[in-house]
Amino acid sequence: MGRQGGLRRADGSAVRLSTPVRDIKPHYDVVVVGSGYGGGIAASRLARAGRAVCLLERGRELQPGDYPDTLFRAGREMQFHSRHFTFGKRTALFDFRSGKGITALVGCGLGGTSLINANVGMRPEPDVFAEGWPAAFAHGTDPALLQGYQRAIAMLHPTPYTPDATHPPLAKMAAHQQAAAVTGQQYTPTDIYVTFNDRVNEAGIFQPACNNCGDCVSGCNYGAKNTVLMNYIPDAVNFGAEVFTECAVHHVQARPGGLGWAVYFDADAGRRRYRRTPRQYVTADIVVLAAGTIGSTEILLRSREAGLTTSDRLGEKFTGNADMLGFAYDADVPVHGVGEGRHRPPFEPPVGPCITSMIDLRNRVGVKDSLVIQEGVMPGALTPIMPLTFLAANAVEGNNFGRPIWTRLRRAARQLFSLVQGVRRGPIDRTQTYLVMGTDDDDGKLVLHGDEAHIEWPNIGCRPIFQRNNCDLENTATAIGATYLPNPAWQLLRKELVTVHPLGGCAMADDAAFGVVDHVGTVYSGTRGTEVHKGLHVADGAVIPRPVGINPSLTISAVAERAVALIAEANGWAIDWSVNATMTPTNEQPKPGLHFTEHMSGSIDHGNGTTSHVEFTVT
Repeated sequence: MGRQGGLRRADGSAVRLSTPVRDIKPHYDVVVVGSGYGGGIAASRLARAGRAVCLLERGRELQPGDYPDTLFRAGREMQFHSRHFTFGKRTALFDFRSGKGITALVGCGLGGTSLINANVGMRPEPDVFAEGWPAAFAHGTDPALLQGYQRAIAMLHPTPYTPDATHPPLAKMAAHQQAAAVTGQQYTPTDIYVTFNDRVNEAGIFQPACNNCGDCVSGCNYGAKNTVLMNYIPDAVNFGAEVFTECAVHHVQARPGGLGWAVYFDADAGRRRYRRTPRQYVTADIVVLAAGTIGSTEILLRSREAGLTTSDRLGEKFTGNADMLGFAYDADVPVHGVGEGRHRPPFEPPVGPCITSMIDLRNRVGVKDSLVIQEGVMPGALTPIMPLTFLAANAVEGNNFGRPIWTRLRRAARQLFSLVQGVRRGPIDRTQTYLVMGTDDDDGKLVLHGDEAHIEWPNIGCRPIFQRNNCDLENTATAIGATYLPNPAWQLLRKELVTVHPLGGCAMADDAAFGVVDHVGTVYSGTRGTEVHKGLHVADGAVIPRPVGINPSLTISAVAERAVALIAEANGWAIDWSVNATMTPTNEQPKPGLHFTEHMSGSIDHGNGTTSHVEFTVT
């Protein structure tokens, strides 16, 4: 099947989820900030509770068919932020946040990081809940949490890739299974958010079966990936939620007299770096921050600068989930681990979804020693730079000197062949990508520098856990006759790490002395004790208080499902849990027009020595 060309209903008609920002109302019952797993869940469930919901997303609405499939297009979809410089559009899809010791990659768009992650949805080991969580989680046995997992699974449909008559065997799975057998480790297929048979999902969106293109992490152009864009957000729109994109929230502020919250945002998120326009705000009784680990923490840090009282723990307990990246280069077996990019189906040989299996080392003694090694797929958009990149990395890092001379000559010939024939032949076609997760020390920190949050975790890559993980990866690569190549940043940037699973910054705890939010995600209003800011919540990876040792999206979703159910219960709202597979009419494309907004604030002198603050917006 060719590209889907946007979201479609069962009858093939187009669906647009976002609304022009000129149509935003001054007040809503609920404002949700961000549209990843936490934001999509909050918008869906609170809209189902009959609330007037506004969702603000800093990125664009990119639909299947819009994602980059060439190096040029991928380059245009990158933004990079560090203490020293920033480049790229603020709404670019791939958002790199470079800090001291580690760089985080997160997604920017309607659907958040779900647009570019590797699809895996699995529960952590029970030991993960043994310490570090609020008492209400009951070491992972809390019924509300377990129900949260069930509800998330029902919407996201994590399913293993199972070869059968219609789903061919995948070379990368066979290579990984061989590596597990040789090293004596446990091989396990992974549950992934991918549709394997044509269907109309719970939100009324048609999803075709996966065609095994492999380009999950550059954005699924065919609609088979079960991103939040495909389920929770359409579901929220079905129940009346209003979605506004390219709206970057700056900070939140309590309204006088306890009348809810003001959410200040820039409605030109992609252009604000070059041209200042008046900052707008919208008010709400309840605000749910779900802008991601870095985004939600950043908003609260800026809000604290504007006067919001918070726990002193804000920004702390940051973790990268012990993420590592490595490669088994030029194995003795085929892998077919490069996405198809601009090629069109059918694909032979099939690549398969990005991650389909893992070597599970979580049975080691102690959660600190746990590890999973997942096989992955390199996005097809990067194919032009792969042969030379790997050739250079192998020359610098590859340990080939112990091999027989004829083996080395044969491999050298294959490498030169790949420079001419491309990545579908030779050593790149025999290269397995390894994506690793485990348990680090969760003592990183997010700090505000200028107006942006930056990670401070110097020398984290030098700690013993990452040295040991590299040894495990080398053994796994050797098991399939490959040369192990660590992530290029490991050496070029002096053992700096790259994570795609940042967690923490607004960690849960039973007291403000130890965390930023309570077990529901409500923000603490002091530096100790249990007093909270009524109506201000965080519901994303920022609240997770420790690494989870596996892809965290399902746990983030379960925690968010639990939180919004408790928020609704506390307010006396009944969430409609019925299955609803109808899709409301598509929103019209924005029409050309002129939108003017002026925000004014100041004080009124009453003439008796007292003043009152006043602010208003003219639109």
